[in-house]
Amino acid sequence: MSDRPSAPGAPAAASATDLAGWLDAIAAARVLAVGDVMLDRFLYGTVERISPEGPIPVLKIDREVAMLGGAGNVLRNLAALGVACGFVAAVGDDAAGREVAALAERDAAGGCDLLVRPERATSIKERFVAAGQQLLRADRERVEPLGEAARAALGAALERALAAEPPPGAVVVSDYGKGGLDEAALASLIAAARARQVPVVVDPKGTDYAIYRGASVVTPNRRELQEATRLPTGDDAAVAAACRALIERAGVAAVLATRSERGMSLVTAEGAVRHLPAAAREVFDVSGAGDTVAATVAAALAAGADLETAARLANVAAGVVVGKLGTAVAHPREILRALHAADLLDAEAKLVDLEDAVTQVAHWRQAGFRVGFTNGCFDLLHPGHVSLLRQARAACDRLVVGLNSDASVRRLKGAGRPIQGEAARAAVLASMAPVDLLVVFADDTPLKLIEAVRPDVLVKGADYSREQVVGADVVERHGGRVVLAELAPGHSTTATLRRLAGDAEPQ
Repeated sequence: MSDRPSAPGAPAAASATDLAGWLDAIAAARVLAVGDVMLDRFLYGTVERISPEGPIPVLKIDREVAMLGGAGNVLRNLAALGVACGFVAAVGDDAAGREVAALAERDAAGGCDLLVRPERATSIKERFVAAGQQLLRADRERVEPLGEAARAALGAALERALAAEPPPGAVVVSDYGKGGLDEAALASLIAAARARQVPVVVDPKGTDYAIYRGASVVTPNRRELQEATRLPTGDDAAVAAACRALIERAGVAAVLATRSERGMSLVTAEGAVRHLPAAAREVFDVSGAGDTVAATVAAALAAGADLETAARLANVAAGVVVGKLGTAVAHPREILRALHAADLLDAEAKLVDLEDAVTQVAHWRQAGFRVGFTNGCFDLLHPGHVSLLRQARAACDRLVVGLNSDASVRRLKGAGRPIQGEAARAAVLASMAPVDLLVVFADDTPLKLIEAVRPDVLVKGADYSREQVVGADVVERHGGRVVLAELAPGHSTTATLRRLAGDAEPQ
């Protein structure tokens, strides 16, 4: 009898609606995350000159962000999904280790067991970023295996975590090759999990995947798969063959290979092969996407999903995070939005609520895009509206449009308006190329929306003066500008309604 574990089942592909139904179940799941933790620091700023000391840019730092990296980023992703995650890792007895501990305690709702080792320095990775681009990454770390006492303490911590009540529904191992887990520790952990019928997901490192023997699924990227098998991975057939070879050599139940813009490939020991197309709409940064995949697969398996469903959900989650800058996470509402977008026209996916709009605008701004804003009732869309939207989009890189709700239009325009309901108006607006994001607002003015979005450019028609433009002071206070767009003569909804009613046009 083979000692290879059984992969969770792989029934017919789940629809976007079916996948969305797993998000609530995931929020009730429990997962144990184990591996190499590190501290990620991002230093953001602007570059305005070249150093006189050498041909290098001078970064003027505006802000600094610290977050968990490595296995800690897996923990962050699980926490974002609402999963109660236990966490076991080793840190140094230093300032970075204490910072890691504080961040981990916040996210590890399932219990945090950090082993503080005086002889071990906490890994730190610093990234210097300007205009959405990394200028430099600086690593401070010492890669070495744990000592004998530390290995014993780690084994005891893992046993406690697996025996906790309620127990974890899955284990995710994040191996960054920093010495936090050796072959003996991995073998013991996987065997203990299998004895409890708990699936084990491994984000691997190195080329010897036999150290993960017994795992339910390993998640190498395309390059890692090629290095581990020394086989080509240029197309679907080659990737599938390499995955099958890895399953045989390493004794794992399945391989989920991530392939960047080509999506993912899932191959199981039973012979099932699934190639999943990439789900990303825009790719800003692939940092940490592998952590998101491993975390989402583990969370879905812990919730009772089969492996293919888990992989498909992870594919969507990865598509969310690569659309952000830095080592980001995917929240359920973002995954849900992405799933809905997969079932709808691209135009309909532009319609978001205020919270999602603010999040998307923040990502655009981090990527260096100028964000514009305009608003209106857009009742019976006409060439004047089209001209306004084109001019607004020409003044920025990404355009957010505020649309008055039906109740708001009635208060502004009177009984009988709008002619078209907000759903119809939104559908028409969202189908237009100049519109990148659409938000319906219920107030009489878009002031609250403008204050939240803080656009770089605020556009209104030239029938307004600068003093009449709602939110102009807000935008200018933050360094933005107001643009008064030229009006297309002879077009208005009111004039159109007069013509329909048989009234003469005023001369």
